[in-house]
Amino acid sequence: MFTGIVQDIGEIAAIDKQGDWTLTIAVKKFPLDKTSIGASISCNGICLTVIEKENNQFKVQVSAETLSKTTALHWRTGTRINLEPALRMGDELGGHLVSGHIDGVARLKDKQKEGDSWRYLFEAPHEFAKFIAPKGSITLDGVSLTINEVKGAQFGVNLIPHTLSETALGTLEPGGEVNFEVDMMVRYVERLLHKN
Repeated sequence: MFTGIVQDIGEIAAIDKQGDWTLTIAVKKFPLDKTSIGASISCNGICLTVIEKENNQFKVQVSAETLSKTTALHWRTGTRINLEPALRMGDELGGHLVSGHIDGVARLKDKQKEGDSWRYLFEAPHEFAKFIAPKGSITLDGVSLTINEVKGAQFGVNLIPHTLSETALGTLEPGGEVNFEVDMMVRYVERLLHKN
């Protein structure tokens, strides 16, 4: 489990595409000294398992299923990704509960400056519109955000200067894609309301 509070921006240092892809990710301030082999790390919102670590780098494997459902398929050497370690008992819940199980890919349609912040307008696949509500939570590339407005499958979020500087979302341009995870509480409510 995660909270959507990014702790570092990592960079893809190498990609081995034999079988399941093996990614080497370089970090700056991520607490690798407190991270065990087998631990989970949110990489742009995707829960991935650490299989090796050394100095300021760690390795994870990405299955064909994950590649088919996320933006990881388009990552290249130099791609910057948001990183968050898994929650430990007693950790502060700063964002909202996030599983790291990606629902799909959303596309940035527009971005406009509003005061010191930026308003980003995204579009998710239509089938997820029922899970997206004003003032609800959503995770975009591993970042916990509050939804401002919704119109069909399009929704807007505000990014404050801190979020823009401390996550990779600050460099996202219209047409760019992000991994998204809807609020798991909304998903369970939907299931209860429509159980057979």
